[in-house]
Amino acid sequence: MHELAVTESILEIALRHAEGSKATHITDLYLVVGELASIVDDSVQFYWDFVSEGTIAAGATLHFRRVTAQMQCQNCQHTYAPRESLPCPACGSTHCKVIAGEEFYLESIEIDQPAVGETS
Repeated sequence: MHELAVTESILEIALRHAEGSKATHITDLYLVVGELASIVDDSVQFYWDFVSEGTIAAGATLHFRRVTAQMQCQNCQHTYAPRESLPCPACGSTHCKVIAGEEFYLESIEIDQPAVGETS
């Protein structure tokens, strides 16, 4: 259910930036979602259709770009993608940190603006 709050935040951010650019319509939103983020694309899309209704973002297409998880061993500095287990495949250490894959953010939006000389 946290996708509802997340989706409402995405809408608020998109509307703030679009209105600051005098947009008449938001057409596309580009989201970056890490493999380890607990975000379900279909849920965000479902809530988007609901929360954006009646706004300049209604009908906008959501584009999801997934970022694969990356770990870095704090002992040998080896960088790797965790799969079956989390220990470092180079040295076996469990002293590792996540360096990618937890992201979730609105990367960009595409908007329509009034033509030059038009007023909205």
